[in-house]
Amino acid sequence: MSRLGLLGKDISYSFSAGYFTKKFEEERLAFTYENFDMEAISEFPNLIRNNPDIVGLNVTIPYKEQIIPFLDSLDKKAKKIGAVNTITFDNKGRLRGYNTDCYGFKKSIKPYLKKHHKKALILGTGGASKAIAYTLKKLNIKFDYVSRTKKEHAKFTYDSLTADDINTYKLIINCSPVGTHPDIEACPDIPYTAITDQHLLYDLIYNPKETKFLAQGKRQNAQISNGYQMLVYQAEKAWEIWNSTF
Repeated sequence: MSRLGLLGKDISYSFSAGYFTKKFEEERLAFTYENFDMEAISEFPNLIRNNPDIVGLNVTIPYKEQIIPFLDSLDKKAKKIGAVNTITFDNKGRLRGYNTDCYGFKKSIKPYLKKHHKKALILGTGGASKAIAYTLKKLNIKFDYVSRTKKEHAKFTYDSLTADDINTYKLIINCSPVGTHPDIEACPDIPYTAITDQHLLYDLIYNPKETKFLAQGKRQNAQISNGYQMLVYQAEKAWEIWNSTF
């Protein structure tokens, strides 16, 4: 049995382990998939050293950016994005980073997009948001970031966001972990009453199925989508990449 797994912190809720375990059982594939929960990215070298039968990894919050210095190379997309969510191991033990979030996001959001979705707000500035920004550029959708604190590349902070701003940006994407199980009563602090039926709210969170962020949008008659389908698409793309290196 070859081992695959997910790097992250506090990831017992993870989609990936259940998804891949079911896939391997149904397709009778000789792989296992498990969570590698690390308190700090500094634990990564020991993880690799002590588990030589690991042949590929996914990466999630908060290590999508922090993992990069530990890798031997990045593919073009991962380099441009500046975040990694998939790692391959070659036969010499060299680690290469990829980003399949951009693929999953693009494939999952395209059916919802309409002509008036010309400008987007990205809530959050972490590793996940970088893949979203990269994809929006490819879709020719202008975007700005919203952050908790003032940052050089973030146009807005949550406390500066107005109803007029919400009216300007008809696509709002939550890339922050706010609202994830078990903190399901939390949601990004934006002026929800300014949302209309012209808006599309997309949440990268998939647990719960309908976050408070999405529920607030639904109440205002906005289109909504969670991140489940994105995860399925990015997982299958990761599997495709791993298969090309086994």
